Amino acid sequence: MTKIYNRLNTKDKRRYLRSNMTRPEQILWVHLRKRRLSGYKFRRQVSIGNYIVDFYCPQLKLVVEVDGDSHYTEKAITYDIQRDKWISDLGITIIRFTNFDVSSNTEGVVNTIEQNIERLNKII
Repeated sequence: MTKIYNRLNTKDKRRYLRSNMTRPEQILWVHLRKRRLSGYKFRRQVSIGNYIVDFYCPQLKLVVEVDGDSHYTEKAITYDIQRDKWISDLGITIIRFTNFDVSSNTEGVVNTIEQNIERLNKII
């Protein structure tokens, strides 16, 4: 079987992204790290196939994305649709928030993630 998680060819880019997280990613990471949400472990900047996701909980197969302005160009929207389909076809759930959501309503974002954890926890 081909390895699809954290491929070696994405290692440098993942390392760079972890070291240069956006402010909204940093804010959210405070809530996701150290099993702070319902005891589930989240990893940051994980590659799935050729794609790198912001946060991933392997136990729940849950991806959390924080989208900045670059995600709203026509090209980026098309890319994200293709990427999300490929990842979803692996049985992975993706939830997205904007930088503004995370910065202005962190509690609401965390509550939405917790609701998704509860929902997915019932499935597994």
